[in-house]
Amino acid sequence: MGFTFAEKILAKKSGRDKAAAGEIVTVTPDRILSHDNAAAISRIFQKLGRNKVVNPDKIVIILDHCVPAANEKYALNHKEIREFVTEQGIKGFYDVGTGICHQVLPERGYAFPGLLILGSDSHTTTYGAFGAFATGIGRSEAAVLWATDHLWLRVPETYRIEVEGTFPRWVSAKDLILYIIGELGADGALYKAVEFCGPTIEKMSIAGRMVLCNMAVEMGAKIGYVPPDEKTFHWLGPRVRENYEVITSDPDAAYERVIHYKVSNLLPQIACPHQVDNVKAVYEVSGTKIHQALIGTCTNGRMDDLEVAASVLKGKRIAPGVRLLVFPASLEVYREAWVKGDLLQLAEAGAIIMNPGCGPCLGAHEGVLAPGEVCLSTANRNFRGRMGCRDASIYLASPATVAASALKGHITDVQSL
Repeated sequence: MGFTFAEKILAKKSGRDKAAAGEIVTVTPDRILSHDNAAAISRIFQKLGRNKVVNPDKIVIILDHCVPAANEKYALNHKEIREFVTEQGIKGFYDVGTGICHQVLPERGYAFPGLLILGSDSHTTTYGAFGAFATGIGRSEAAVLWATDHLWLRVPETYRIEVEGTFPRWVSAKDLILYIIGELGADGALYKAVEFCGPTIEKMSIAGRMVLCNMAVEMGAKIGYVPPDEKTFHWLGPRVRENYEVITSDPDAAYERVIHYKVSNLLPQIACPHQVDNVKAVYEVSGTKIHQALIGTCTNGRMDDLEVAASVLKGKRIAPGVRLLVFPASLEVYREAWVKGDLLQLAEAGAIIMNPGCGPCLGAHEGVLAPGEVCLSTANRNFRGRMGCRDASIYLASPATVAASALKGHITDVQSL
């Protein structure tokens, strides 16, 4: 009997010949990610009685959650981080304006096949799109890693999700992952490794694969993972200067579940308040008035997403009373979208083009909601209070659906345009 990707990589990173699902292993990661919460982590680190981090070259800190700083509290937070990285000699530091950590990390060559990446953010699972074992950890765990370079993990069982078929027009990876989460539930893959494979995944862009792995955590998964292929290697080519080892599941690996999906008849999907697994076809809630539309975040702020939104809105104007906020996922994405004209098309349609960053996703600034307001967002979470107001409602959908809805002023099935 063979081994899964998760079993093989955790065996390797723990210095063992093999590791089976369910076992506890002590691992040494290749990357340790944090963002604005690095200030809190540094305080925990200092309480451990350590003066210097064990391996500063493994640490990557990217300021993205509240950038530029919204108030004195956040400004002080950023100042503490800047002082800490200077004191510790951490070279992998990216300041305000670089972009969202889950976009910047792979762009800057820190994520590639065969790595173990642990990050103090739940959507660290995104890097599974590049063949890495990537998962979120807590702040205390991150501080311990800074101090010791070791952490224990339980080897997860694996779900294999096989997808086939061709997406209908305006239907994308976001619709697929919302549909899967709606089917399996918010805890349907709790602490599982989820492998996405099949002909549809092979044809999918890197950006689409990142969407799947990013939102795998919304069904409880420990990691999302897509087996690397030529498309992966091509994307990584100009970014990664290190040799890497591709690790994949054995053909006879033991999966806990194998689940099949066909996308040829998949309709545009939407997650309704206040749970990500409260998923319906968009047409079922069509007509619901919206006040704000958001295109961006670590889920859907890439070139693919901006291009789709721009194509929906080209030559048109958004509805009166709707605020359309566009957050490119990184400075690299911003520049490319600027040069190609997508940002201009969106701005001419009435969109507000924002700086690269997380924006209102966590509810700290740049687009928080008021009581009674409704936001349609390309983000990954719609919990009550997520955008700063417990009495507002958040729906989640693809960039195409968000753009079409901003155009009409209410939730709209883009296929009906």
